[in-house]
Amino acid sequence: MWPQDSRLAVSLVINVEEGSERSIARGDSGMEAVDELGMFVKGPIRNYANESNYAFGITVGAPRILRLLARHGFATTWTVCGMSMENAPGLARAITACGHEACSHGYRWQFQYKMDEAAERAFIRRAADAIEGSTGQRPLGWLSRYLPSDNTRRLLAEEGFFYHMDDFSGEVPFWDVAGGKPIVVVPYQIDTNDMKMWSDPAYTARAWLDYAIDSFDYLYDEAADTRGMLSIGLHARIIGRPGRAQALGKLLQHVASHKSVWVATRLDIARHFAATSPFAG
Repeated sequence: MWPQDSRLAVSLVINVEEGSERSIARGDSGMEAVDELGMFVKGPIRNYANESNYAFGITVGAPRILRLLARHGFATTWTVCGMSMENAPGLARAITACGHEACSHGYRWQFQYKMDEAAERAFIRRAADAIEGSTGQRPLGWLSRYLPSDNTRRLLAEEGFFYHMDDFSGEVPFWDVAGGKPIVVVPYQIDTNDMKMWSDPAYTARAWLDYAIDSFDYLYDEAADTRGMLSIGLHARIIGRPGRAQALGKLLQHVASHKSVWVATRLDIARHFAATSPFAG
């Protein structure tokens, strides 16, 4: 399935949501509920502590991740919110300059599944326009921040998106048809995601690293016959912290030490799949 005699594809996905989360400063009615500090309070209160924790992802975390990736020359996918890119033009330019893919993670943290069709289409277009304006890349992939709606995949196909990530049903790409239009689905994995270190303080970077390496090793051995794919989901404000970044560095080194591994963007993976497994109708 994979090029260059590679038996395992590795997809590193860096989510950049910082700068698009809820905040009184952005005109929202309350603070962001996703908070590692556990400081969520209902009502019109500004959470400066959480805002600064998110800001770390842009100012320190993302540059640190870029440096780690550059050591190995790995091409990755950055799933970015349009508002985040507008608020961090330097990072937006760096993502493109380093040869990474900008994939859409929506415009900002909004409940997409609650939108009617017209509102969701406008949301998708606004996200794509903002990302293109900031990075110079028109995003061709999509990962919803919150749950997708019944219309999401059809709207993406109609708006010219090539692949969709809102799927956990497998480990390799497949075709779907939405509104009569084919679209590649590139499944995502949540078990290897660094978000677990936010949601469960007892889940350490070492535990995450052990699990990620175990996942890689198992798939690498299995892929000798089946040709597999490993997805690793990361967040600038989470994995960018020193102790967690050290774990990421060790994972990247482990991946780099193996032959026949294709570390690629999700767009490259989707395009290769489409070229080698054309849509049959």
